[in-house]
Amino acid sequence: MVTVVFGARGNVGRHVADGLLAAGERVRATSRTPEAAGLSPHVEVVAADLERPETLPAALEGAEKVFLYAKPDGVEGFVEAAGSAGVRHLVLLSSAAIVADDAERNPIAQTHRAVELAIERSGIDWTFVRPGMFATNTLWWWRTSIRAEGVVRTPYPEAQTAPVHEKDLAALAVAALTEPGHQGQAYTVYGPESLTLRTQVQHIGDAIGREVRLDVVSAEEARAELSRTIPPIGVETFLRLWAARDGTPAETSATVEEVTGRPARTFAEWATDHAGDFR
Repeated sequence: MVTVVFGARGNVGRHVADGLLAAGERVRATSRTPEAAGLSPHVEVVAADLERPETLPAALEGAEKVFLYAKPDGVEGFVEAAGSAGVRHLVLLSSAAIVADDAERNPIAQTHRAVELAIERSGIDWTFVRPGMFATNTLWWWRTSIRAEGVVRTPYPEAQTAPVHEKDLAALAVAALTEPGHQGQAYTVYGPESLTLRTQVQHIGDAIGREVRLDVVSAEEARAELSRTIPPIGVETFLRLWAARDGTPAETSATVEEVTGRPARTFAEWATDHAGDFR
């Protein structure tokens, strides 16, 4: 039987595919452009698009398990195709926004929950991985200014977050897909430590071997800079989060270690892994 990985070129999906291969699984990855996937030669790559349901039956043929990211457009077509193909277990990369206090007003929570509900109604066994702050978000926020100027600009240097390494999210998904007992579980995942943005910038500087200056700017200045690389909904979400967490510790979790048996990776480890992105 085969495990199909959607979004296998993404930050998490790529590591899911690698982890499944290491576990001895047969992996089929989907891509809109298979010829440009750049994945392991041991991975079968097929053309598929969640927004084009006619591409899904061939991608899911013979599949027993699936790793999926949350894409509300086309989810009904996906669950229909997965059911028809005989898929037995779905692992969805969802969002911790679903369990936040403002979930009913949060468009990110609503989008991800809509996908979860469609999967729950499908009758297929499921596992939801609900991450909080992705460590890779810092690439959106700061990569350009660090590479060009060696500087980070933020209105809330003492705001705290608990970033999650994408490899840890992949490890959770691989465990759920290869080990028994994860069906019907929703794993909310935060990073192992609460860090100020100032400290995160210092870790990136240590990883690239040079000081990164931190400039405190107004929220409006930050909004204008972030808007160059992030969609408006993301800009406002991050600014609201930082304002709410200014000087306030972020929630952490031991979910990664509890499920995988190994400690979660720190942000300093993430910065070292991504040093080339900031140089």
